[in-house]
Amino acid sequence: MCNVFFVFIVQLALGAPPLFYAFIMIASGNVMMALTHYATGTAPVIFGTGYVSLKKWWSVGFVISVIDITVMILVGLVWWKFLGFY
Repeated sequence: MCNVFFVFIVQLALGAPPLFYAFIMIASGNVMMALTHYATGTAPVIFGTGYVSLKKWWSVGFVISVIDITVMILVGLVWWKFLGFY
């Protein structure tokens, strides 16, 4: 968690817009949580029960990540522009 804050502080020092950069970090975190079986607190519990195989988890996670990235690029950036984030 400290690395995230360190990177955030460095980006702010380099002149990145704070709100826009924070939303980019949130969006990228969303992709990481969908992709792996160890990224969130509940994922290891769900994976550990054996409901989903590792191959299935990564396959579905990849598809969800591609959809998420596509929506963020096509809809999210336009919406952020409309809201005045950049």
